[in-house]
Formats: sequence, C-alpha cells, structure tokens
Amino acid sequence: MRRDPIYQHSGLPPPGNVTGRTDLPAWTTGRSPTLLSSEQVRQLRAVLAGRLLAVCYGAGFDSTGLLVVLKLAGLRPDIITFADLVAEKPETMAHLDRMQAILAEWGWPPITVCRKTPLPSTGYDDLYGNCMVNETLPSLAFGLKSCSVKWKQKPQDQAIKGAKSGPNAADPHPIWIEAQQRGERVVKLIGYDCGRADIRRSRNLPSADADFDFSYPLQIIGWDRADCVCAISEVLGPDMVPLKSACFFCPASKVWELYWLAAHHPDLLERALVLERNALTGRHSRFDAIEFGASWDELVRTADRFPSTSTTVGLGRSFSWNQWARVNGVVDENFRVRRGATDRARFLALADQLHRNYNVFDSRAAA
Repeated sequence: MRRDPIYQHSGLPPPGNVTGRTDLPAWTTGRSPTLLSSEQVRQLRAVLAGRLLAVCYGAGFDSTGLLVVLKLAGLRPDIITFADLVAEKPETMAHLDRMQAILAEWGWPPITVCRKTPLPSTGYDDLYGNCMVNETLPSLAFGLKSCSVKWKQKPQDQAIKGAKSGPNAADPHPIWIEAQQRGERVVKLIGYDCGRADIRRSRNLPSADADFDFSYPLQIIGWDRADCVCAISEVLGPDMVPLKSACFFCPASKVWELYWLAAHHPDLLERALVLERNALTGRHSRFDAIEFGASWDELVRTADRFPSTSTTVGLGRSFSWNQWARVNGVVDENFRVRRGATDRARFLALADQLHRNYNVFDSRAAA
C-alpha cells in the first residue's frame, strides 16, 4: 500500500508517473513510489529540527536519497560535504555537478568538495598515489578502514572545524562558529540505510564523538536502498539515480562491477591492475610464495585460481583482479584490457547478467 506523501514541508510539486531506470534489477519493477508518511516526517523533525546539520554526501544511492528525504521533511542542512579522493568514476563526478544545480534550485548550500592535501614530503597527492608509493593495497583489502578515515572523514571534518596549520589549513565553517557561540553540537547526517550491510556497519558506531553528534535519517524512517532509488526516481527523475559511489580500485567491488569498468573505463581498470601488482610484488606484500608453492606473479599468469587462504591475495581480497582478468579474457598477455567492440559487448552483457543475479542495492557488502 502506498504511504501518504508529504509535500507541505518540501516545496516540491506532486510527482508524476515513475518510469524507473532500465538498468535497475527486475525485482524493483512495480515497487510502490516511496515518499514520506506523516509519521516519518514527525520522527525526523523530532530528532533534527532546530539542530545544526551537516550532511556527509557520497554522491551514491543512499546519500542522494538522504538529501531527498531532508527536502521532503522540510529540513535544510547547513553544510553538505563531499570528499574527493580523485578516484571516483567519471559518472559519479558528473552526478555531483548535477546535484549542485538541483541544490541551487532548492536554495540550499552547495556541496563543499573536500580534498586532503598531503605534505610534499610524502611523494603522493591522493589515495592511489599513497598506495603506489607505499606498495600496498587500500586498507579495506585487509578489513580495515584507515583509508576512509584519512581521505574521507578527516577532510570533511576539517571543512567544518577548520585546521590551524599544515597544507590543509583553513578557517572554520560558519556552522562551527555558530555551534560554539550557541553552545550546541553539530549533527553529522550519514546515509546508512536499513539494508543488511549498512545495519551491520552502523550497529557498533557511537552516537557521538568529541566534536559531533551522529544521526542516520534513513534508518530513523526505515528506508533501504531500494526506497532511496525509487524516491530519487520519483522526486528528481529516473535519470538522477546515480551509480554506486566507490573508488575505481575499491576492494569491495563485485565481479559485475569489474566487467562494467572494463567496458566503460578500461584505462581505470588497467590502473587498478597496476596498483594490485605493485602491492603484491612490493616490499609490504603479505603474500608467501613458500605457502602457495609459487610466486604471486607466476600464479597470476598460469594458475586457474589461488589456493584457499585467509591471506589477502589481491584487490578482491580472496582473489586477484589481475588473475581474474586473465582467466576471463578481459586482458591480453600484457595485461592490457581488451578494447575491441566484441570484447566490450561481452563485458557489458556479463556485467548486466551478474548484477541482476543479486541485490545491487546492497552491493557494498563485503565480497
């Protein structure tokens, strides 16, 4: 049954028919349009109305859905931050620009794009360079979160609090100054939804730290990722449903996403393969050739699979992207992505087939 839509707080016109994107999974077809009920608006406003609000925007399904939710509930954020790792897919950055235009139409603050500037002595400018110089994989490949904290959380915190010194020195945002003057705390709004993966991720997170309170509006109203997709399609238009936001070398990528990357951005996939090879043959590699009976490079080039192990053997954690690409004919003998029209058509077909065989809206779950 359709929930009663609320528009009086939002300033949005009633929606037309929802057509949906043709590349979304078949199980979403016929799903009722997902807008806010009166009770959901009440719940959100009871928690957030009158607070100083900072949206942590990732330019993906959930965080875009979060902005729609706030608009429908009549809650205007004071700042919206996006951490640019210089590693997002071009489609994500294009979506960011389109959202900037929508926010301007709403009279909301623009998205503040944050980027960490390392010290010159590090020898790198971004996360990819960090991994290459240190000859390692992103920390997520080892079940850790340090790359997210370093390259996403801290730059967004500094955009609000400011920084007194160093290459990221900046004045605090007016929201931070106002919070200090009023003796209040800024609430960071995070787009975790009610899907299994996000519930698991957020279960043990604190409700506050030394500087901020945290709130998860999508979980307050019981929305999952499909709710976000349907609401984005209905309120902003089907063409505004974004791709999943992630680095092109993200260790949480699914196999369908690798085929998609090979078809649409072979240069980015090749850069990811270089990063993996650099790490697994570098000085910090955890790979033990004695344990596996061969070197990493030999297994990548000749074996059908790596022996079962708890050791991280590549960007896929339990599998190497390089070896996967060779075994599946994605690359040639020099590990260059095949770019022929027939190859690209095959990659697209496999990506489409594989991503319809599981819940695409929960695609950030661990591989």
